[in-house]
Amino acid sequence: MATHTLADAFWEELQDVLSAEMQMAKALPKMADKASDHALKQAFESHLQETETHITRVEEVFRSMGKSPKSKTCEAMAGLIKEGAGIMRLQADDEVMDALLIAAAQKVEHYEIATYGTLCTWAELLNYVDGLQLLKQNIEEEEAADDKLTQIALTVNQAAKMGK
Repeated sequence: MATHTLADAFWEELQDVLSAEMQMAKALPKMADKASDHALKQAFESHLQETETHITRVEEVFRSMGKSPKSKTCEAMAGLIKEGAGIMRLQADDEVMDALLIAAAQKVEHYEIATYGTLCTWAELLNYVDGLQLLKQNIEEEEAADDKLTQIALTVNQAAKMGK
């Protein structure tokens, strides 16, 4: 598809974020399994449910404009997930692994926040009112997930610093 207008760019980026969310839905259960801190494990499990809702909302954005939901591989998310998988293969004390998992998860959250921020700006400029409301819900939840990870990191990082 040729990308000549901001509307074209919006649909390209929406396909990308749909892929990103779908990839995260597959990665989060693995991260939850690897986490030893109860609050972190719970945060990953809770964010999986939110991620599934994000997928549904992005699909609703497509449908609100009479388009069929479609994804294209998000290479950035694929890279972040590959990096996270490498982290999970490390031999690390539980507390250090949890700190590493938080770092990997926050990289993902920041990527998603940036993407949804762009999509919200474009939706507003293009007057995609229904889509904008759905995208705003997603960005708010991504920001809340990032904040929750930051709070968990306060305890986890201190435990990792102390070692066993």
